[in-house]
Amino acid sequence: MTEAPEKKQTEEIKRRNWSAPVGRDSGFVGHAAFTRAGFSDPALVLHWVEIAGAEVARIARPVRFSPRDGLLTLLAEPAAALFLGHETRSLTARINAYLGSDMVRKIKFVQGRLTQGPPLPTPPRPATAINSADPANAYRGPADLKAALQSLARWRNPTV
Repeated sequence: MTEAPEKKQTEEIKRRNWSAPVGRDSGFVGHAAFTRAGFSDPALVLHWVEIAGAEVARIARPVRFSPRDGLLTLLAEPAAALFLGHETRSLTARINAYLGSDMVRKIKFVQGRLTQGPPLPTPPRPATAINSADPANAYRGPADLKAALQSLARWRNPTV
């Protein structure tokens, strides 16, 4: 009888302070999230830009899929939902061509704001002076055009 408690105690010690890599569990968590939304294969969500095209992907994205009904629900910008309603046939054809079977039979649009990506980086500031060897300095034409060429030269080489 004294052996059983010792065995239990050693098992607990082996499991204590044990941690697994995050990558091991993230696949299960991601798969569960996609499955809850109806996407048994996450390819439709992960490759949405390639499937729908950059213009459509910018204003709509898939949020739920019901394989039993073949209903794909897209979250679309409020003003774009009407426009995309006219494009459902071609969009359905592109999705089904990518998936390889006629899984999507109907598309439903839900209006809402898409989360915006990070802001675009600000462009670099032009240099205050241009290199003396730049051909823009050698231009002998109208002053307005020479000033525009010099401004372009400053933007072209901002490190000077």
